[in-house]
Amino acid sequence: MKKPIVLIACILLISSVVFAQTAGPKIGYINSVTLLNGMPEKTNADTALVKYAKSFEDQMQAMTKEYQTKVQQYQAGVAKMSEAVKEVKGKEIQDLQNRIEGFQQSAQEKIQQKKADIWEPIGKKLNAAILAVAKEKNYDFIFDAANGSMVYQKEEYDITNLVKGKWGVK
Repeated sequence: MKKPIVLIACILLISSVVFAQTAGPKIGYINSVTLLNGMPEKTNADTALVKYAKSFEDQMQAMTKEYQTKVQQYQAGVAKMSEAVKEVKGKEIQDLQNRIEGFQQSAQEKIQQKKADIWEPIGKKLNAAILAVAKEKNYDFIFDAANGSMVYQKEEYDITNLVKGKWGVK
């Protein structure tokens, strides 16, 4: 009587192990937008970035106002100006326009860098949480539904070297 029960238990155990091995990789997904919107750090980051960008915007408005004033003064007095004065005033306006364009480009670069600096620790925190859940729950792959990218994958599934081998590349 005990032998059939032990035999049935062994068969069930073996079949569950076989099924677990053939079930395929465990795949999950996240929505990074939803996760980021739920992080308190996001609000602080957005506020800091807006404040930083506003300082450049204020400077840009002052430079634009100066430019518009110079153009209006030039247009109002151009009829009375000698060719030499026209040339000097025109060059001043052109130089100011070039400074505005340079400032605008520099400001955009600085804002992008500031954004990267502010968001880097937030991204690291999010990635650490994803990695922790992936390892804790034994996921093989995790995708981001917000942008269609893979955010986690087990190294054992990387076939890069196998493909290189087909090419004869090491």
